[in-house]
Formats: sequence, C-alpha cells, structure tokens
Amino acid sequence: MIASSSRLLSSPRPIDAKFILPALTEATDPYWRPIKYSLFPPLGLATLAAYLAPGDHAVIVDEHVEPLTLDDLPDLVVIQAYITNAYRAYRIADHYRSQGAFVCLGGLHVTSLSEEAAMHADAVFLGPGEQTFPRFLEDFRAGRPARLYTSASGRTLERVPPIRRDLIRRNYYLVPNSIVVTRGCPQHCDFCYKDAFFQGGRGFYTQRVDDALAEIERLPGRHLYFLDDHLLGNRRFSEALFDGMKGMRRLFQGAATVDSILRGDLIERAAEAGLRSIFVGFETLTPENLRRSNKRQNLGRDYKAVADRLHSLGIMINGSFVFGMDDDGEDVFRRTVDWAIDHGITTATFHLQTPYPGTQLHARMVREGRMLTRDWSLYDTRHVVYRPAKLKPEALKEGYDWAYREFYRWVSIARASLHHGTLKHQAKHFSYAAGWKKFEPLWDLIIRARQLTRVTPLLEGVLSRVSRGRKEYQIEDVRETFPIISSDAIHSRLAANDGSAQPNRHATS
Repeated sequence: MIASSSRLLSSPRPIDAKFILPALTEATDPYWRPIKYSLFPPLGLATLAAYLAPGDHAVIVDEHVEPLTLDDLPDLVVIQAYITNAYRAYRIADHYRSQGAFVCLGGLHVTSLSEEAAMHADAVFLGPGEQTFPRFLEDFRAGRPARLYTSASGRTLERVPPIRRDLIRRNYYLVPNSIVVTRGCPQHCDFCYKDAFFQGGRGFYTQRVDDALAEIERLPGRHLYFLDDHLLGNRRFSEALFDGMKGMRRLFQGAATVDSILRGDLIERAAEAGLRSIFVGFETLTPENLRRSNKRQNLGRDYKAVADRLHSLGIMINGSFVFGMDDDGEDVFRRTVDWAIDHGITTATFHLQTPYPGTQLHARMVREGRMLTRDWSLYDTRHVVYRPAKLKPEALKEGYDWAYREFYRWVSIARASLHHGTLKHQAKHFSYAAGWKKFEPLWDLIIRARQLTRVTPLLEGVLSRVSRGRKEYQIEDVRETFPIISSDAIHSRLAANDGSAQPNRHATS
C-alpha cells in the first residue's frame, strides 16, 4: 500500500483531472493485436468527465492507443480497472499517489475486489458511476472526499449529461462512433460480472429514447456500434429506438441474445433501421452446459434458426463460444468450429471459460477447490486459470488455439462464405472475415499512421445491406459496395475491415 499525501482542494478552484484506461496487456505480448485494442474509445471515462464543471480541465489517456506520460501532477487521477489491467492500474495509481495526486479507482474489477483496490487508491467506486461520481466531485471540491462510493438504488440514465467526446481522439479508433444507450443486462449467467457490478440496485435500465436519438444525431458519418450488453433487452425501448432511427441511413452493429433474435419481429425492425452485424452469445452447443451456467435463455433454442434468420436479413454474425465448461470433452473444439463454419458464421470469438471474481462461477470453483491462480493478468479468456472437469488444462489450451487457427484458415473462411446464396453475399462474408484475421501487418501500418478514420468508408461499404429480393440478393448502395466485392478488392482494399472482442466489451462482427 502506498501512503497518500494527496492535495485536496482548499478552495472552489477549477480541478485539473486526468482519466486513464491502462493497457490490458503489454504491447510485447504475442497475443497483442493493435486493431483489437484500437476499436472503441473509453466511453465510461468520457461519461464521468461530463460531470466536471465548465472551468475544470480534463484529459483522457487510453494506453492501448497512445503512450502514458507520468511526469505531470494533476489534482485528480481517475483510473478504470478491468481484471487484466488491474496490476498496471495499481502501479499507475501508486505512482500518482506518491506524487501527491488524489487517485480514484473504479470499474468491474474494483467492484469485485474493492478491498484489494482500496490499498492503491484514495477513493474507490463500486458499480456504475453515474450516481457516485457526481457525489464524489461535490465532496472533493469541499475538501472532504470519502474513501468509498457505492452505487445502489435510484439508478437512472435520464439525467446523464452528454458524453465528453471532445476528449476522445477520433483518429485513434476504428469505431469512434461507439455508443451505449442501456446499462446492464436482464439475464443472469453465472459466468458474467453483471450481477456483482449492479448489486444493490437496478441491473438493467435504459436511456430516454429521445436522449439516445439525440446522441446518435450528434455523431458524424453513417457507422455506429452499440456497445450495450443486450441491445434488444427492453422491447419497448428498442422498438422506439429503431423507429426513430429509420430514415437516418445509419449502419450499425450491436449485441443480442439467442432468444431475443427468435422472438417476435424486433430483429426485423433492427435490420430496417440499419443493423448489419450482431454479436450473439451462443457460448456452447451442449444443453447441460447451458443449464449449469444459468444461461437458460439459450436452452431449447434452435441455433440454426438464429443463423438463418439473421442471414435472411443480411445481418452478419459474430458468434461467441466458450470452451472448458464442465460437460466439454475432447470433441468440443471440432464440433464447435464445424458448426460455426457450416452455418455461415462470419466471425467467431472463442474464449476459455474464465471464472471472474464476484461471479457465481468463481464462487463455485473456489468451493470445489478448482482455481489454479490469482494472477489477474492471466484472466483474459486465453489462459486456463482453473481445473477443467473433463479436460486437462494443456488439452483445453491446445484445443482453443487450434479452434482459432482452424476457423480462420483461408479454406474455412471460403467454406463458411459458401453458406450464402449469391456471389455478392459470399464476397461480403469472405472480405469481412479475411480482413479481421488475415491482414494484421497492414492494420499495424494504418494504426501507426493514425489513419483508421480513412478506413471507415470501407467498413461502411462492407456493412451495406444485402437483402433478399426475388431470387437474388441486392446491395443497398452499389456505388459504395462494388469496389470492395471484387476478388482484387478482397485481397487489397479489404485488409482494413474488422471487428474484435475485448474484455467486457463486444466484438464487432
């Protein structure tokens, strides 16, 4: 623990605040993929910064996309911690406290392990920050901040000020137009952080539709990415949102559950409003795994019907799959990859089951004596941190690595694309999947040149609608799309077409 000699405000003068998102992993890590960490700006920090007074000064530093300098001395340092960046977050916090800054820590990991985080901070925030941060700022200006701020009852998004997008460097991100219009998720899966993070209050709530539409109107260009855990989670809100988006000519991506895609006509409304790709948590093909993890919304659902329905609407699929659940044997890797390819899944995000502290899954694994390490840097869904029921840890890791290689082989991408009925739709699938995994050197070049925003029109072209009309597919904007559906374009220009998963954020698809 670092003793703090932080400089509290002795008078109501402007605050000099620094908001930091530490890197999830070092750039030298063999799994570091610059494009994966250059997708979305840190909206959570930009939301907190909106509560500062007009005369206050603020900067946001996302260490994934820019270097973090430590030679300054702001009055206030606010650091967001996920589990895999926790140690880095603590080192940064310790440094600034030793220099006399007042340091706050918040985020998923802080909420789950508040006592650990409190050893490195002057104040910690538990749960979502829309309630706690304004209270803290009032106390901080008065010179009497508390050590702990907890979000509980009365959560709402109705009085949240507009996000400080002026603090975001748009040219550092492929998807600067990311947006969140809800909080939480109505489901209660045992492996998810959500229940711990939203404990003590509402676990799923939405913005006012008018506020969400106003935020969308303020964003330039056509492309949007909704980072909500479950964009279709509140039917009344989603219907009104999609109705309001008609005519905006937006192309957007988001996430939803298997059951919400099959139920009613909400997915058709989304497609009509501009939904072009979606993150779907299939997770496992084994019903017993679903029951054990309390993912009951998937039980008895026809995954093939999900894929067919989305494809008929011209919506690409990023399927999420988890390996290492208790009913998984040696055959789980081949079965899962074959199913994804055979059903035309555009991109797949594979995970090793990871019992995060604060989840029901972690509590069960601790009771059963199956946890292998508390090294939080390994809790990235790529390392085995517990003892599987039917697989050796080495076999689980080898199978996971094989699944990624197999799904993204050229022949596998081509085979999955053939699931679609026309050359245009096949080319769209092929170019998107290939751009995501096969052109990393070009991605690196574009990122280093700070030219990601130049790729956005290409992404919009690929996301342009492919819908069934008579006996053939038709693409929404031929002028945009024809240059990138030819085979030459697939191998040259579509190197920069992407989507990615990240801890506690969605993958593009």
